[in-house]
Order: sequence, then structure tokens, then C-alpha cells
Amino acid sequence: MARRLRFNGTGSGYNGCPAVHEDLDSGEVIVQGAPLTDSEDIKQLQHLSEGEVAVVVPRDLLVDWAPKERTRQVRTIGLEEFAELFDKFEHTAWRLETRQRYASDETGQRWARFIEKGSLDDDEADVPEARRWSDTIRAQVAQGKRVGRVRIVDRPATLGQRYLFESAKWNIGLGEDIRNMWRADAERLRLPAEDFWLFDSRLVALLRFDDDDQLTHVDLITEPAEVVRCSMVRDAAWHHAVPREQFAAGMRSDV
Repeated sequence: MARRLRFNGTGSGYNGCPAVHEDLDSGEVIVQGAPLTDSEDIKQLQHLSEGEVAVVVPRDLLVDWAPKERTRQVRTIGLEEFAELFDKFEHTAWRLETRQRYASDETGQRWARFIEKGSLDDDEADVPEARRWSDTIRAQVAQGKRVGRVRIVDRPATLGQRYLFESAKWNIGLGEDIRNMWRADAERLRLPAEDFWLFDSRLVALLRFDDDDQLTHVDLITEPAEVVRCSMVRDAAWHHAVPREQFAAGMRSDV
């Protein structure tokens, strides 16, 4: 079975070499770099066994990107504490959404109206189940703070993704900046299949779901290398994703 490798970072551009990857299951670190080939240099190595290869990487690569602990330092929180993060961030809150379905969307009046009509009118958006979110985001945006998302969409889009695309009109009306990207483009860019919020470029809230697509808990991560990795993911996704209006033509052609 193939390893599940996560790209941690590189000292030579986003997809360059040398680079560091981490095995998500074993915690092993894979260092990618130029092989050491000079025979006199190789003679100085101790315990180099047959079949092993020595690679040369800059010291800064390991300082910046090698895991500092056996496992990432996380703190698991419940959904109520997670909701409070949106009252506390200082500058920016940004999310990557990669899933095909979110079970929490399939409750309440908006979902029922979307299933009935296949679309949502602007005046159908502000319903009781969304009141807390709308009050929070309006208050934060009024203070000059920024809230953004990039949503990955399959082609053809799933029912849940089409609902989110319709519902985004309401989110944008609150002051959020929501952009979209086809999954094929996300895979080409090697964006991770993760759902997370990034607060103030210093705190990662990694969303955890069960087999029924229900959000169960959130892992808070402050490890610098992981925060930088997620910031790089944000920058790449934000650069290539497009606003809702521009993405709409492709969505309509798939219906």
C-alpha cells in the first residue's frame, strides 16, 4: 500500500527540490535532494548500507520544514469552542473546503428550499439556523476584518456543492470573499484534501469529520511549519480560484 505523504515545504519554490515530506501514518520524514556522489565524500559517511543513498540539503530546509516533534502539537476542541474563534480573530479568517458533502448543511429551511426549487432566492438566506453566523461575520467585517474561502468543486458538482454555490450569495452579502476551483485544478496544484480554517496566519483549525460527513471536532495547530504550510496552500488556492460570478458559467454547463 502506498504511503500517505504530506508535502511540508521546500527551500526552492513551492514545488521545488530539495524538499521535505512527512508520512502521515508512521511519522517518518522523507528528505528529497541531490544525491551525494563524490566517492571521497561517501567514504567519510558512517553506516551507509547497501541500497542506501545519501542526499545533500541546505541546513535551512531542515530547520524550516522538518517536524519538530514526533507528532504535531494539537489541541482538540469541541464545536462550541470552535465557534468562539470567529469572535476572537484579529485580522483574517480563511477556509479551504474540499469535501463533496457536509451533513450539517442538510438541515433547516435553506436546504429544504434548495431541494424543492434547485435554487435559493436572496430573501431566503437569513433563516434562524444561520443567525449566529450572520451576526458574527457582519460584526467582524464592520471592523475591517477579512473572511475568505476557497471551495473545491467536482465536475459535475455534487448536490452538496451545488447547494453551497447557491448559498454563497448570502455569505458574500455578509462580506465574505468566496472563490471556487475545480478539483482537477486543485489536484494539479497538489492542494491537500483537507478542510481547515486559518486564523491570522498563525492558528490552524483542522476540521475533523466522521464517516457520515458530520463535523465532530476540531484540532488546533500552532506548530510554525504547519502554519506556514497552510499559509502557502492558501496563497496558491487564492491565486488560482475565481469569484462566484466567473465560476457560474461552468456550473451552469454541468447541470
